[in-house]
Amino acid sequence: MSATQREVIHIDERLCDGCGECVPSCAEGAIAIVDGKARPIDDALCDGLGACIGHCPQGAITVVRGCAVPDDPAAAGLCLEGGWSAQSGRAAVADIPVLGAQPSATGSCPGAKPTTFSAGAPFSRGTPGGSQLRHWPVQLHLISPTAPIYRNADVLLAADCSAFAVADFHASYLSGRALAVACPKLDAGQERYVEKLAAMIDATRVRSLTVLVMEVPCCGGLVQLVRRALDRCERSLPVGVVVVSRAGAVVAERTLVP
Repeated sequence: MSATQREVIHIDERLCDGCGECVPSCAEGAIAIVDGKARPIDDALCDGLGACIGHCPQGAITVVRGCAVPDDPAAAGLCLEGGWSAQSGRAAVADIPVLGAQPSATGSCPGAKPTTFSAGAPFSRGTPGGSQLRHWPVQLHLISPTAPIYRNADVLLAADCSAFAVADFHASYLSGRALAVACPKLDAGQERYVEKLAAMIDATRVRSLTVLVMEVPCCGGLVQLVRRALDRCERSLPVGVVVVSRAGAVVAERTLVP
């Protein structure tokens, strides 16, 4: 049975601390934080170039030689060449699956590439108004807190569910603001969130921050992350908190005092 060999990354979970530095550095979108650890989510996306290695402060990422078996999908990816390295002191794990033999045809993943664009694209299905989103990505793990879009900007930090509950999310909250989204209940590596928010406030000097959360108790965690970030900052700024119900109605608005 023939096999196509290529290089893929291997993440040593014993060394990984879940900081998330490798996630935005992977242009293919092949890494995600799962259960507090960085993990390859689809080896078919990995181009094997190892751009993420230089962004791992723990030295947990290595490139290993892998193989896939194109004519037997059930058996694909069951071998990785390697073993203990005298230089690294780490072992290549023999049972990490390689889900595909070739990198993506485009060579990059648009989901992780920083992009800015003009707001106002029409909604689908004839809905009045237009999209007010002006940049990508928006997930807090993926963004760079010092990206130009956040510099001297009004920023909206929205809980993941809020955009689905609020009918006029774009017009009432997103318009004129740079966006970051996060879930305080399900997202791992939230200490990194605190660091990024503090960098936005001090280094990027955002003008104001609006935190949009749901009325459910777990959403209060997003407000606490902002409080912790404010405690680390040298400068202060206006921070507003908007709480919406599961039906999308505003149930509370307040100013957050550090």
